Amino acid sequence: MSLKLDACVAQHQGDRKEQQDRLTLVAHQHIPGVVLAAVADGMGGHTGGALAAEQVIHTLSSNFQRWSEEEDPRNFVTESLNEVHTMIKASRFINEKDPHSTAVLLMLCPHNSVLWAHCGDSRLYVFRGLHLRARTTDHSYVEHLIQTGKITQEEAETHPNRNILLTSLGGHEAPRVDFGSLDDVQAGDSFLLCSDGLWGYFDDYELGAIMMTGSAREVATQLIRLARARGEHKGDNISVAILKFS
Repeated sequence: MSLKLDACVAQHQGDRKEQQDRLTLVAHQHIPGVVLAAVADGMGGHTGGALAAEQVIHTLSSNFQRWSEEEDPRNFVTESLNEVHTMIKASRFINEKDPHSTAVLLMLCPHNSVLWAHCGDSRLYVFRGLHLRARTTDHSYVEHLIQTGKITQEEAETHPNRNILLTSLGGHEAPRVDFGSLDDVQAGDSFLLCSDGLWGYFDDYELGAIMMTGSAREVATQLIRLARARGEHKGDNISVAILKFS
């Protein structure tokens, strides 16, 4: 079945002095219907985080254009993120900084299948109509506390260590990368990739409802507007990639 894709990316610097997020949405130059979307949230002091996030997007985008249908997309993602991790770690010796970055990516593969992966706390949501089909699980300290039953979701929202990550690209240890997939993308399916500057202001149900309200561009505009209002002049960088199928 041939599906129509409506997609966009959008950003806002929030109330930070620098935009350290990076993102991309790009079609494969040789394989019709194959698309990569990715969001990276950089951390590590002034300019260091931006450089780390830039490395994530540059490496993924460059390697993606060399991907062929004979190659397992999961292997492509794993090898690319390991390459990013090594390059960010090496940059410490050049820049005398401590850069690292999250990453969340989606690859629309042939035959209407989708693969996604993430490292850190940038998220991907999968909706079928209003209903949440899947969501990445943050690699964060508070998410670990939630999963082990030590705190509730409500307590996590105000936990003093909610920004601590358990893994990242460029960190001291090998990155943890988790995968997900959907093999039967249908009309009415939508995908949201975003940094924590966005998802921290919404629950899953509200996101699903907003995703149904208009085009990808209209949804992105509405999400950023609401996040900015709820941030009350203390908002983080915001990055959003949206893909809607009809």
